[in-house]
Amino acid sequence: MKCATCDDRKCVTGRNCSNLRPHMVELYQNDENASAMLKAAEAASGGRPATRVEQTLSFIKHMGYKKVGLAFCVSVADEAKSLHQLLVDAGLTVSSVCCKLCGIEKHEVGTAPETPGRKRITCNPVGQARTLNRDKTELNIMLGLCVGHDAMFTQESEAPVTTLVAKDHVLGHNPAAALYTTYYKRKLQRKKS
Repeated sequence: MKCATCDDRKCVTGRNCSNLRPHMVELYQNDENASAMLKAAEAASGGRPATRVEQTLSFIKHMGYKKVGLAFCVSVADEAKSLHQLLVDAGLTVSSVCCKLCGIEKHEVGTAPETPGRKRITCNPVGQARTLNRDKTELNIMLGLCVGHDAMFTQESEAPVTTLVAKDHVLGHNPAAALYTTYYKRKLQRKKS
């Protein structure tokens, strides 16, 4: 599949451009997927544009979730605190876990040599996911986890995962901006050469 390079986008008008359609429809025939699709549609259609925070809260409400996990990077701790309070104010039980959970040093997991007199603490995405698994969360929200760590967290999580913030220190946590601006596009293309 190379949908990203397609200029027609006839699929949005119902054209089946692959032989996968019958199998894809079957994916939504089970109760869990059918219900989630309906609830996601309800959360997204409020009659007015909504922020991702509003859509996330709406999705949680429509799904009937009561216990939500929040996996966040320490660099967005203030945002995590604000989100935690919004979730609590919405009547939810929240289990939140910071990326530096347990204060594991980088040399202990082999990502950097030991530095005498200086502690270099690693992120712990597997530990974050397993902690939220232990807490039996129904949905986990990622807030600013590092690239790679987010993939590890998602893979390890037993609950569905949604991303609220994708960390990007250069672009104010808006990584798509690199795809919109000529400057960053050229910069990325030069790195490829």
